[in-house]
Amino acid sequence: MGDGSKCYNDDPANCAKYGRLYTWATAMGIDAKYNNQSWNESDVKHRGICPSSWHIPSGDDWKELINYVESSNGCSACAAKYLKATSERDSNGNGEDKYGFSALPGGFGYSNGYFNDVGGSGYWWLDSESSSNYAYYWRMLYPGEDVYSNYYYKTSLYSVRCLQD
Repeated sequence: MGDGSKCYNDDPANCAKYGRLYTWATAMGIDAKYNNQSWNESDVKHRGICPSSWHIPSGDDWKELINYVESSNGCSACAAKYLKATSERDSNGNGEDKYGFSALPGGFGYSNGYFNDVGGSGYWWLDSESSSNYAYYWRMLYPGEDVYSNYYYKTSLYSVRCLQD
């Protein structure tokens, strides 16, 4: 998969535990040049690296999940608590994995080969760009109960969760 996808710290054991980390263009299944220029294809579902009949989630997909979890549990800013894997309790993960989402704190990587935050945060790419160099992602902190969105360099290495069509 080249430089567009790596294991945290280039260690296969981290891929086995947390999954691979991807640049935005690799996650989207498009040419790497779109890590540094606008793609402008934000109005359709993107299969990206996902299997057939699955796609890279949009911000609206994540919002729907978060709203469902929070309304089902009568809380605000608490979705991560119910979406995080229970296996991360040793790293203060406080996850209950109530919905089988099993979110893990896979950390992130930079294009320069530096990795950070495994066991501390999970980052998942969305299918949309903020600008030519930035794309949106969702993040869960360990510990923490909130899920929040932001944007960062498309050349960063984040996790991917696929959503069934």
